[in-house]
Amino acid sequence: MEINQPTSLPILSPDLDQQLAQQLRLLRQGRGWSLDALATQTGISRATLSRIENAEVSATAVVLGRLCAAYGLPLSRLLMRVESTFDPLLRRDAQPVWHDAESGQFRRMVSPPSEELAGEVIECELPPNAHIAYDKPPRPLLEHHLVMLAGQLTLTLEDCAYHLNSGDCLRFRLNGSDQFTAGPDGARYYLFLV
Repeated sequence: MEINQPTSLPILSPDLDQQLAQQLRLLRQGRGWSLDALATQTGISRATLSRIENAEVSATAVVLGRLCAAYGLPLSRLLMRVESTFDPLLRRDAQPVWHDAESGQFRRMVSPPSEELAGEVIECELPPNAHIAYDKPPRPLLEHHLVMLAGQLTLTLEDCAYHLNSGDCLRFRLNGSDQFTAGPDGARYYLFLV
């Protein structure tokens, strides 16, 4: 099963990119952090942070992962902050999708956005042989349930590698680094975060 760019996925619009940039700026300012302080904490250059907050460039999955770790938020929760209302039903064609041009990853926010509720579901797609590495989790000990839908995925949690195929489920609490490596046919999976 080869993963191609989904044709029916609504990729985050320029308006949502602007809103995401604004949310990142508000998160930083709300904590009283300067761009220099955030750059030191995340290892992302001050210039790159400024360009992201001004919506001049789109952040990659790795960069957003570092920012989310600094703010203690999962990426999906950050993207939910862009939405201001909570509707319990979110139709598939309205579920926002974020695309990381660097890795080729697509992340569909399946759960209706809500600041009030903790659990969420994310549908992810990685192209063949894609690799994404995160230094640390957005929130220590965040519980994950990864359910493989198609393809193959090697998920490395610190020093332990799990090789997953269609139908497999891996349940874990994330407390260190993690790496996602898609197999030669790509990978499609659900992440349930609790």
